[in-house]
Amino acid sequence: MRLRRLARPALLAAAALAALVIALYLSITRLSGGLPACGPVKGCDTVALSEYSEILGVPVAFLGAGFSAVLLALVAAWLWRRDRRLVLASYGLAMLGVVFVAYLTYLELFVIHAICVWCIGYAIAVTATWALFALELARPERPEPSP
Repeated sequence: MRLRRLARPALLAAAALAALVIALYLSITRLSGGLPACGPVKGCDTVALSEYSEILGVPVAFLGAGFSAVLLALVAAWLWRRDRRLVLASYGLAMLGVVFVAYLTYLELFVIHAICVWCIGYAIAVTATWALFALELARPERPEPSP
C-alpha cells in the first residue's frame, strides 16, 4: 500500500526532472553553438536551425529550461508540503506547457517538416507531468491526521 502511494509522486518527480534534463541539454548545446545529437532520425538539426527555434530572440530551449525548473520546484514543494493548492498551481502551469509543446509539435510536423526526438521527449515529459497532476487532482482529499 505504501509503495502504491509513493508511485505517483515518484513518477511526477521523474517526469518533471526528465523535462528539465532535456531542456538543459538543448540549452547547453545551443549555448555552445552546436547542434543536438539526433541519431538516425536526422531532424534535430533542421528544427534547431529553423526560425521557430527562437521566440523574440530567446531560444525555445532556454524557455523550456526555465519552465521546467519552475515546474520541478513546484513538484518538490508539493512533495514537501502536500498542499493541494500546489497541485492546482502545478496542474495549471503544466497545462500551459502542454499547450505550448502541442504548438511546437505542430510546427515540427506541418511547418518545419522535421522531427526532433529531444523535442518529442520533452513534450512527452511535460504531458506526463500534467497528466499525473490531473490524476492527483481527481483523487479525493484526505483529512489531515490529528496530532
